[in-house]
Amino acid sequence: MALSTETVSDVCATAKRASRALALLDTQTKDAALEAIAEALEDRVSDVLDANALDVEAGREAGLSEALIDRLTLDRRRVAAIAAGVRVVATLSDPVGEIIDGFRRPNGLEIRKVRVPLGVVAVVYEARPNVAIDAAALCLKSGNATVLRGSSSAARSNAQLAQLASDAAEAAGVPEGAISIIRGGEREELRELATQTGTVDLLIPRGGEQLKAALAEHATVPVIYAASGNCHVYVDASADLDLARRVVVNAKIQRPGVCNATETLLVHRDVAPAFLPQVARELASSGVELRGDRRACGLAGRIPIEPATAADWDTEYLSLILAVGVVDSLEAAIEHIAAHGTGHSEAIVTSDRDAARRFQHAVDAACVYVNASTRFTDGGEFGMGAEIGNSTQKLHARGPIGLRELCTFKYLIEGDGQVRS
Repeated sequence: MALSTETVSDVCATAKRASRALALLDTQTKDAALEAIAEALEDRVSDVLDANALDVEAGREAGLSEALIDRLTLDRRRVAAIAAGVRVVATLSDPVGEIIDGFRRPNGLEIRKVRVPLGVVAVVYEARPNVAIDAAALCLKSGNATVLRGSSSAARSNAQLAQLASDAAEAAGVPEGAISIIRGGEREELRELATQTGTVDLLIPRGGEQLKAALAEHATVPVIYAASGNCHVYVDASADLDLARRVVVNAKIQRPGVCNATETLLVHRDVAPAFLPQVARELASSGVELRGDRRACGLAGRIPIEPATAADWDTEYLSLILAVGVVDSLEAAIEHIAAHGTGHSEAIVTSDRDAARRFQHAVDAACVYVNASTRFTDGGEFGMGAEIGNSTQKLHARGPIGLRELCTFKYLIEGDGQVRS
């Protein structure tokens, strides 16, 4: 485990050495290490919660929003879920060594395209202590060393979790330095981490736009941005309105402070008079503040809807606020999403198969849903066990970042004396 007295470059150099041994580690040892981490979480849950309680108390004193406090807070149920996620990762197929493609050339060369670890994956995250374990587990199973750098708001929780995971993994046979944490939340450390060319093979930031901007300005290592989510649900003219109501309410209120929560509701004009009053009433009863366009404001019945500003359509609220718009057609909904979406998760509720297919093919997002909540965009829900984040980029990972997204590949070529003429 990296010590707080070590420099960023020292931590990364140690991780690089560990990554070479970790890349060769057998699946059985990696799975045993994951089980050891899960058991340590269960055995030391009181230590984790004590550390987390101090972070939450400090966060409230510092005036963190309720959405951030929710992301920061751990309880026994959440820690148990983190441990369960680690065990799911252990059950998944080991991606390392997987043959992606293979063929024989006319000259007799045997060529195989094989999945291999990236090396050292640095993960920068804000206010979500569970990311420490999710990242460590996924990197370990995919043969990567991981360097964690959390925010100061979760410093105690992150340190406790990283130490727990590192100790358990090393005791199970994982090389020392395979799981490290950079302690402290200074921007200078972030800039230094982002420039560790030669030791850090990939950096994944999971946080707000300010974090991404800071990294974009300084990073010299490859970066996959775990993006913000300005997600939409579009209720089509043919939608089952009761189904639509369930989807919209779940997508907004089940956990509003996360990136896959819906921030904008679009409703076709033909069903808006019947649908908006009932869904607005249920949303308002759950404390949701509605901000709508002119037509939405006139159709909500007795439920007040504040006039939306231009900025509302581009805002990731991460709270109980929902923008509501009435559109004239499926194409208008697609155009609105193209103009204001962030490419994260988009949904249509419809009974029209052609409309569903048109939406799926026309909407440019990592995850596109038909008749389901956007809240399912999650590595655990996709059967990946966990995730490091959700990418809206197109190279090399998109959507939940799981085991295979933490690998690259190389070609293995075998011959019997072939030379090129």
